[in-house]
Amino acid sequence: MADSDCDAMRDGLIKLALSFPEAWEDFPWDEPVVKVRKKIFAFFGRHDDDCFRLGVKLPESGDAILQEPWAEPSSHGLGRSGWVSMRFDRPEEIPLDFLEELIVESYVAVAPKTLSKQLLAEQPAD
Repeated sequence: MADSDCDAMRDGLIKLALSFPEAWEDFPWDEPVVKVRKKIFAFFGRHDDDCFRLGVKLPESGDAILQEPWAEPSSHGLGRSGWVSMRFDRPEEIPLDFLEELIVESYVAVAPKTLSKQLLAEQPAD
């Protein structure tokens, strides 16, 4: 496994999340999370031999994402609230553009409405 590729991908996703209005990085469990104000909207982790893990709140696309082999409801009861955990073992299986969209969805779900509207206004139209 190319650890540097995994780290670069994870770091790029963290950088994207940090570009959102009032987003900031924290390390409450020795793994990076990105918060908006006091609320987490993205968990970033790495365990054992996997490339990286991502946890996000997906009220709109969560059910569809959970059909993927690399996704499961988040633990500690978060899955009941729409949180999805994704685990990727190799850099080549990581759908980066898609994950960027999921991080946006999570931010919009967690952030105050004024900040969500601000981010959505900044997003390029498809």
